[in-house]
Amino acid sequence: MSFILTLVAARDTTSLSEGQITAARDMVRGALPVILSSGEAAEIACETVSPSIHAAARAAFGSSGIDVLVTRSRGRRKAVLVADMDSTIVQGETLDDIAEHAGIGDAIAAITRRSMNGEIDFSEALRERVALLKGHSTDLLEAAWRQTRLNAGARELIATMKAHNAVTALVSGGFTFFTSRVQEQCGFNEHHANLLLSEDGVMTGAVGEPVLGPDAKLEHLRRLAEERGVKMSATLAIGDGANDLPMLKAAGLGLAFHAKPIVKAEIDNRIEHASLRAALFAQGYPASVFRDE
Repeated sequence: MSFILTLVAARDTTSLSEGQITAARDMVRGALPVILSSGEAAEIACETVSPSIHAAARAAFGSSGIDVLVTRSRGRRKAVLVADMDSTIVQGETLDDIAEHAGIGDAIAAITRRSMNGEIDFSEALRERVALLKGHSTDLLEAAWRQTRLNAGARELIATMKAHNAVTALVSGGFTFFTSRVQEQCGFNEHHANLLLSEDGVMTGAVGEPVLGPDAKLEHLRRLAEERGVKMSATLAIGDGANDLPMLKAAGLGLAFHAKPIVKAEIDNRIEHASLRAALFAQGYPASVFRDE
């Protein structure tokens, strides 16, 4: 069988039923299903996949909180993972959180939305937002960090892939202040982000150059694949915004995670309901081998 169709339920709100699994099997004329996690995830091997399968499956199962992912059966488990941070590994946008504490949340959030939807250049949008923080105390970063929470499944994703010899990197258009802490919490092998400049505990309104944007994310993905000695087909990228699109398209498996409209329009494999655990199920990992540290 050349392809694998994976069904993943948002386990906090729904359960994957036998009827849904059977319906999906009939849709692709697939083999007997393999249960990856009872009530949560199952995979079905099939010989061919119609170009319209994602749309058809989402129409059939999406309203029930079920995600449908399609991968090639060969080389499913990836050797390299590059993950975005904001709204992917962590909940929300850390720059927007800083802005909230500075009392300018609406102004910066509006620019963030336009940038993540691809309406304005990422680098210019970042510089514009950071300029609005000029003169504010760096204590705001600590305040924002205290309210930052990991998305469900983040630790499991990184720990499980590392336990199976994958190299993992957190690559963000945000700031190293946050990525360094998220790396420590999740166990990423490395982290890369932008440097928010400050003097004597006050933000200068500038960001270190060059800005880490979409091209840099793609280059980190390529670099890690080369260093690991694997083809790009052995890589996984996951993200939600327009600045993630180059790496999502280039990776062997690009996963759009609760993504912005521009990303949904261009990436077929989308996690719209489930947690980051879905990225493991898509690679064929059963829940029985998941790690969280």
